[in-house]
Amino acid sequence: MNAPLVNDSLLRALLREPTPRRPIWLMRQAGRYLPEYRATRERAGGFLEMCTNPQIACEITLQPVERFPLDAAILFSDILTIPHAMRLGLAFETGEGPRFDRPVRSAADIARLFVPDPASDLRYVVDAVALIRRELRGRVPLIGFAGSPWTVATYMVEGGGSKTFARIKRMMYGAPRDLHRLLELLARATIAYLNAQIAAGAQAVMLFDTWGGTLTPAQYREFSLQYMAQIVDALTRRADGRIVPRIVFTKGGGAWLDRIAAIGCDAAGVDWTTGLAAARAAVGDRIALQGNLDPAALLAPPEVLRAEALRVLADYGPGPGHVFNLGHGITPDVDPENVAVLVDTVRGYRPPA
Repeated sequence: MNAPLVNDSLLRALLREPTPRRPIWLMRQAGRYLPEYRATRERAGGFLEMCTNPQIACEITLQPVERFPLDAAILFSDILTIPHAMRLGLAFETGEGPRFDRPVRSAADIARLFVPDPASDLRYVVDAVALIRRELRGRVPLIGFAGSPWTVATYMVEGGGSKTFARIKRMMYGAPRDLHRLLELLARATIAYLNAQIAAGAQAVMLFDTWGGTLTPAQYREFSLQYMAQIVDALTRRADGRIVPRIVFTKGGGAWLDRIAAIGCDAAGVDWTTGLAAARAAVGDRIALQGNLDPAALLAPPEVLRAEALRVLADYGPGPGHVFNLGHGITPDVDPENVAVLVDTVRGYRPPA
């Protein structure tokens, strides 16, 4: 039996309900900028080893919550757990990022894929979620997540990270039906995966569409947004007696926020290239917004960081429906003391009457 939730401000803000202050959590809040994370990684032996060990994933998830008065914990995992479970030979090379031994480049490659069973193929994630919920003891909600089908597919087809996305775009232009088959499979896998996280204890879920912004508007609607809409529509709506909010974040997708709002999600992430006032005008009162401080502001002197955080808060304006976050993840070179300054600034902010 999980403890009752003491601080539910994140969940209420994501549903555009009033909160006494702006809730705050940070993408990649558990990561390399924290000395305790680096110590755990040294002990664990590598990134994938940490992700696949529920006890270590729990420890890392809790590290930023123990250090800072954040309003949420986010599962320590990776967006490539689904293709890892498809047995594509995922490895994380130091300084190189993720690599697949068996990339997906043809119709035959796609035909060999399968939808992983979360109860067996991804059991380590489900077990980590359940353990984290117990260890949080109701202090703050736990966010589960997955990569969007388009973003996960880019890594599978490219075989790793890419600057040009040449291979997947060649498939998109030359064999669109093959790409749609891959994306449809990933959508089904993601629905099962996120619903398993919710069943295990995740109280909100987020789709990370890191590479949606590399597409044209029409391509985005066809190859990214429609699959995220399928996922949002099929997610478990209630757990533990309350609504499970669904967040969609397309990096570089500020021009498409109105379309994102129309797919039925509860909140949209906003990166730092779109102002929150403009974002709010685009979505109206349909969804909440999450964001959107430039992560590089955490490298600034404390007084500059405070001013930038206050500017973001003021840009959203009064009223409910804002979760403070970065426009993307924390970078490894950030001083944890600056994170403390940011959290203190946001927690102390009260909008002018």
